[in-house]
Amino acid sequence: MFVDHTPETAPPASRRAMAGVADRMGYLPAPVARLAASPQLLDGFLGISARFEATTLDPLAREVVVLTVATRNGCEVCVALHTATLTALGADPDLIAALRERRSLADGRLEAVRVFTLEVLATAGAVADDVLDAFLAAGHTARNALEVVLGIGAYTTSTLANRLTGAPLDERLAPFAWHGHAG
Repeated sequence: MFVDHTPETAPPASRRAMAGVADRMGYLPAPVARLAASPQLLDGFLGISARFEATTLDPLAREVVVLTVATRNGCEVCVALHTATLTALGADPDLIAALRERRSLADGRLEAVRVFTLEVLATAGAVADDVLDAFLAAGHTARNALEVVLGIGAYTTSTLANRLTGAPLDERLAPFAWHGHAG
């Protein structure tokens, strides 16, 4: 039902975004080719994810949010892509493995991000004071708490859309494949 669009077959309103992603990444990822069927979804995701990248959360903390959402929602292509991102950032392999396996993180600051992300999702934002206090005690700010919510929104959109469209794993991401399940 969902096809891998090319710049020639995509709705005209998706073509500029597709070209931008291809230029930035050096190729057109299959998920983008599928999301291109809805210019609004593609532009919305790219816009909100760019805003998330511009937050005051450091790159590792942002990736903790993303991989926490992706593993929770069972988005195999998202986990592979963001495992590649963490690898390119030089992240500790133990951190990457723990995130992929949904285990506690050795780094207390990043573990606070993971736990807070899961709690925001589990409570639909009605996080208990003690959970928020633990997040803040780990060195994060109230602004960071709201930035986690932004990341959850961005990557919930992505994970759900990628699963709905059956976005395949690009060959260049095969070394980072993950075969988990939602939950």
